[in-house]
Amino acid sequence: MRDDGTLDDPYAPSSATADTEDGTSAERTTAASRLRAHVRDLTGRRRAQLALATGVVCCLGLTVVAQVCDEKPGAATRSGATAGAELAQRAEQQDAASRGLDRAAAATPSATATPGDPDTAAPTRKAAPARPTRPAPVAGLDEDQMENAEAIVRAGRKMGVPRRGLVIAVATAMQESNLYNVASGVLPESQDYPHQGVGWDHDSVGLFQQRSSSGWGPVGRLMDPEFATRQFLSALEQVPGWERMRLTDAAQAVQVSAYPEHYQQHEWRATRVVDAIAPAGR
Repeated sequence: MRDDGTLDDPYAPSSATADTEDGTSAERTTAASRLRAHVRDLTGRRRAQLALATGVVCCLGLTVVAQVCDEKPGAATRSGATAGAELAQRAEQQDAASRGLDRAAAATPSATATPGDPDTAAPTRKAAPARPTRPAPVAGLDEDQMENAEAIVRAGRKMGVPRRGLVIAVATAMQESNLYNVASGVLPESQDYPHQGVGWDHDSVGLFQQRSSSGWGPVGRLMDPEFATRQFLSALEQVPGWERMRLTDAAQAVQVSAYPEHYQQHEWRATRVVDAIAPAGR
């Protein structure tokens, strides 16, 4: 029984026990609160550390990416510079080779030079005039005879004598000297000039056996085949109607030979020789 007269409940917990249990509960509550606070504090720290670590990792990642990006342009730049240097070196080599080719082209005239371009056109050499091709001997003549026949035809064409006159002149020289430029044994002076034999028919000389004593001209001039031809043709052109005469009659009118018919036998050969030297139509 309590002091106030109240009966104690035998089943009620004693106050000491209640107090003890209340104190214990309060301590436990406080401890739990502290524990939860400590856990929260640890959790917050860990989260902060994790966030910091995550931030550091992100920063490091960004730095690496930036470095890689920075390095790639640099590498590209270095590669471009290297390629540019190689291209420049190749261009220099090609330029040197081109200069070598230019020097070779300048030393040796090239057919690929542009005509009229003073920088690329190689100096052209004037081609030497082609020598006229001399016809081969025909009608049984040798080289000397053919050369004398050419002198007769050349002189006659310069004078404008018709073709018929050229044939008459060649046939006459065939009969008189066999188409050789003959000097005279009777006239030693004639042998001082180029000649191809010596004859003994008085003072007759040259292709047409013309006599200086008969007024045909100076001996030295008569030994010149072209001069002798001009003398013969000039006299032939003075014969009226000579173009329509037989060859032997026209020749005889100029030569006044003791054998007037002998000229005729040479007409066919003389015609062939003139055709070889000056083909018809030229």
